[in-house]
Amino acid sequence: MSYKEQFIWKKAINLAVRCYKLTEYFPKSEMYGITSQIRRSSVSIASNIAEGYGRKGKGEYINFLHIALGSA
Repeated sequence: MSYKEQFIWKKAINLAVRCYKLTEYFPKSEMYGITSQIRRSSVSIASNIAEGYGRKGKGEYINFLHIALGSA
């Protein structure tokens, strides 16, 4: 099984896509402020889930899930 088959990763990708679409409507003056922060944090969620999945043990995976939660 791959991380791409996990429902939590799929939901995180969906969230990132939705955040990108939503922030398209933000003022251009916020491109390097809140827009950037929302986009980076939403991508970070899926990235941490995927990275944790590739680790050796369950404990490490759970740690990365906590990091992903922090990005949320």
